[in-house]
Amino acid sequence: MRRTAILAVVVALGAALLSGCAKDSEEPGDAAYDSGGGEGRTTITVGVFGAFGLREAGLYEEYMKLHPDIRIKQTSIQRNENYYPQLLTHLSTGSGLADIQAVEVNNIAEVTATQADRLVDLGRTEGVSKDAFLGWKWAQGTTKDGKTVGLGTDIGPQGICYRKDLFAKAGLPTDREEVGRLWTGDWNKYLETGRKYQARAPEGTSFVDSASGVLAAVTGSNEKRFYDESGEIVYKESPAVKQAWDLAAAFATERLTGRLQQFTPSWDQAMSNGAFATVSCPAWMLGHIQDKAGAAGKGKWDVAAAPRPGNWGGSFLVVPKTGDHTAEAAKLAAWLTAPEQQAKLFTERGSFPSAEAAYALPAVADAKHPYFGGAPIGKIFSRAAQDVPVQIVGPKDLIIAQNLADIGMLQVDQKGRSPEEGWDAAVKAIDNALDE
Repeated sequence: MRRTAILAVVVALGAALLSGCAKDSEEPGDAAYDSGGGEGRTTITVGVFGAFGLREAGLYEEYMKLHPDIRIKQTSIQRNENYYPQLLTHLSTGSGLADIQAVEVNNIAEVTATQADRLVDLGRTEGVSKDAFLGWKWAQGTTKDGKTVGLGTDIGPQGICYRKDLFAKAGLPTDREEVGRLWTGDWNKYLETGRKYQARAPEGTSFVDSASGVLAAVTGSNEKRFYDESGEIVYKESPAVKQAWDLAAAFATERLTGRLQQFTPSWDQAMSNGAFATVSCPAWMLGHIQDKAGAAGKGKWDVAAAPRPGNWGGSFLVVPKTGDHTAEAAKLAAWLTAPEQQAKLFTERGSFPSAEAAYALPAVADAKHPYFGGAPIGKIFSRAAQDVPVQIVGPKDLIIAQNLADIGMLQVDQKGRSPEEGWDAAVKAIDNALDE
């Protein structure tokens, strides 16, 4: 999973990212922030991955002004795939941990299942309210016995970003409400729209960027994907995964895609060239589109509701019990994830709040994006977030999803392999990875 954001005018969609969107540093701790000064003050350390956004949004500085006895020091490892294994190692040994650690959504199930005894129950922290959060987000950070060890920072509710100019040339509506009605409630209607687009498509363009993007979007809109309620891996028999696979494969075999791999230079270039008409679009994707499509794309892109609500991305904060300042760290984690601070993070960085209570705040409720034709992104993504199904998350979700996309569906989309051959290749890769 990845999240990227670029500064916008109304909502400054900055460089907040999940794993995979930026170059690695050779050093494991490639970025650090120290508030400096303050002899005799209590220092709280925060460990994150990438440009997580809390420091960049000014939240640390604000907290220190409110609490002059607190000093905050942050370290960051650029990519989550480097950060997370180190976090697990440090948790198992009880050393080398920051007072607060970030956890990416694809890792939270493993953390809650295997590391909860090493983490503070933040649900008991003063100022934390379960009712302030989306129910499904709160559930992801909560153990089976009711300990809430992870407080959600942000989420990735999905829409569909589309090119109004390309839709018009293909004879499709361009108004965002009308576009959303083309596929309301059914991903198969999205496929049907793709067929209509491709029949009259402007030369050199495709309806969607990639089959793998469709695969991720459809699986992200279902409750049961890779695991069942008992924690067993069931992706091979999952109706949701089969639906997503068959639909994405239809996009590939009917040549409705640009045959691109997301988050690669060729994908960015195609976005810049206006080579595809739609892309599955979590809130954080807006900044990436603005950055890569550039000034020439302003006013040409818009945002409509996805066929079904889904989520792609998001993170949590946890507090290890081995820290020197667990009480102070828990208070800071609670403050950083409170609705008011999540609204500020959205305004400054484009990270969409996981605290439902933030959606009524003007910073979210009234947010519009000038690059996307003034799209009311606060309303669009709030509605999507509130309707996301409570997904069953498992410890190896990321391994399964990545191999289905990058090993399996990519072969169908780019190399012309049959859907059956692509599926077999993905299953073999997943089995090998899980046996390690």
